[in-house]
Amino acid sequence: MFSGDEFRLVQQIVADYPALSVHELSLTICELLNWKRPNGRLKAHECRAWLQQLHTAGWLALPALQRCGPKGPQRIAVGGPTDRETEVCGPAKMLEPLRLDLVEAGSQDSARFRTWIEHHHYLGYRVPVGASLRYLVRSVSGQVLACLLWSSPAWKMAPRDGWIGWSAAQREQNLQYIVHNSRFLILPWVRVSGLASKILSRCARQLPKDWQRCYGYRPMLLETLVDGARFAGTSYRAANWILLGQTTGRGRMDWQRQAAVRRKDIYVYPLGRHVQHDLQTTEAPLSLAEMRYRRSAEDGVLFAGQNKTFHLC
Repeated sequence: MFSGDEFRLVQQIVADYPALSVHELSLTICELLNWKRPNGRLKAHECRAWLQQLHTAGWLALPALQRCGPKGPQRIAVGGPTDRETEVCGPAKMLEPLRLDLVEAGSQDSARFRTWIEHHHYLGYRVPVGASLRYLVRSVSGQVLACLLWSSPAWKMAPRDGWIGWSAAQREQNLQYIVHNSRFLILPWVRVSGLASKILSRCARQLPKDWQRCYGYRPMLLETLVDGARFAGTSYRAANWILLGQTTGRGRMDWQRQAAVRRKDIYVYPLGRHVQHDLQTTEAPLSLAEMRYRRSAEDGVLFAGQNKTFHLC
């Protein structure tokens, strides 16, 4: 959260530069308010989403030519279904060692990743908001076997938060140490028993290093949500993930408490021996200036109080 003076500065920037695009406005605001990642990059993507939320809520008037998209992660255009590749079957050990390749934006792998997720994953593809990493999993011969997307965690889940044992203030400070497995797809022509759990175990070893290189800090906990009506969660349990309970059925980021979705099983994977204690006591990886932009989990308001404290959602 941040002060009324800072919010008025944002209002002034938007009003004084009506010819700027939302992207340009977000870069300007990030520079002025020092909203950066630990690696020094501006958090422009989050700022753009935030400006659009403010516009929708009536707190800001974006330039008339700037169209605001719908709330939440956005769909993007993807290509048609790719040709079905050669079926892969047999023991998992024949595919090892597995290789997890980071997917770079704008690459051919990026286009293939989007297309496969959109056409073969029941949730389809959405542009992730905030920090994220994408992987293509390849066999020793180079054939693509699976896709994984890791992104920002759910803001508040009672079973997870109770297991960690942190307070609301501790969660607000250290939530970014949790990374969410939001998509996991074994390609439909790959039929290899035990492969999914091997991929999850490999990813748990590699992701912390990749995340630190990209974002400047190492995550402490992995989480995911499994639709129990569709999947038994066998692969996560086989990879030693812990089942904590179920969601409330309101959606991962439902701060307005209006969504209604199917309840899902909550799984977590600790990346260290003392994760619960560390999540309660470790200093935040982001600067204090950046922490002002964290959303209030308690009341979900945008503007409140005598001093007009603002909360980013």
